[in-house]
Amino acid sequence: MTGPVPLAEIWRGEFLESLHLGHAVICDGAGQIVQAWGNPDQVVLPRSSSKMLQALPLITSGAADAAGLGTEQLALACASHQGAAIHTQRVTRWLDDLGLGESDLRCGPQLPDDLPARTQMIKTDTSPCQIHNNCSGKHAGFLTLGKHLKAGPEYIDPSHAVQKACLDAFEDATQLTSPGYGIDGCSAPNYATTLHGMARAMGFFASAHTRSDSVSTAAVRLREAMALHPELVAGETRACTELMRAMNHKVAIKTGAEAFFVAIVPEKQVGIALKVADGTTRGAECAIAALLVRLGVLDADHPATLKRMNAPIINRCGTLTGYIRPTNGLVA
Repeated sequence: MTGPVPLAEIWRGEFLESLHLGHAVICDGAGQIVQAWGNPDQVVLPRSSSKMLQALPLITSGAADAAGLGTEQLALACASHQGAAIHTQRVTRWLDDLGLGESDLRCGPQLPDDLPARTQMIKTDTSPCQIHNNCSGKHAGFLTLGKHLKAGPEYIDPSHAVQKACLDAFEDATQLTSPGYGIDGCSAPNYATTLHGMARAMGFFASAHTRSDSVSTAAVRLREAMALHPELVAGETRACTELMRAMNHKVAIKTGAEAFFVAIVPEKQVGIALKVADGTTRGAECAIAALLVRLGVLDADHPATLKRMNAPIINRCGTLTGYIRPTNGLVA
């Protein structure tokens, strides 16, 4: 076992000012480690990076097809969205179609991260509701599954049929028994696993098109929905959205709180999971961009890449003061 290793550096002029340490694993479709940095056995909470796993029973149960869900809803089920109109309008319609409403959600209200939506809310002195929550798509998926299972309304309870199904899917994909859970920002349980377990799950998603069982078919539908609708998975200016577009919708990536990131790379049949130990988003975005460049699926010179990898740091007067760069060990 090893501790976290340097993944990203902050340079100010000629000085190394800050260093982001973490762990990263690349797995193949069989779950074997292709390459690792730090400790693959580090126990982690994947946070929102686990949403694809939580969405598997939405499809395998038959709930998604029974409710007539399309690719947009499947993308939203995996999303940490901005609360923009394109997100809230779709979640509202989804709930309407279920015969449910905002009060049936259990994720809590959240001020939108989308600037136009937030500005409009401030100008009109309007309060956010639960549909603005970045996890409202995931929770609409939970409600869809709960309705299909004829389960009770408290779907975030770990003992609820919805969460039991999510845990089963999580453990099957990671091929590990979870040691426990923490309560996520949206109040749902977030199950722990190792970094290798999460990378193994992403490798499973990446190679799912080579198998014909129901879980693999569900994995393909989810990863394709994410790649097809990157604007629904996150939103404008966000790393997930911009980097998926930069890779021509061929790769699905997903961030999680506290500097977690995963990637599903079907053409290489590999998955990535990484965690920056200090919980800083800039370090995780730099590291995931570097690994995608390393795999040859992201152009190092694409503007979306350059916002995160080898990105200039500009002060308030517009002066270039430094850069955020991946460490040599991550790109070499």
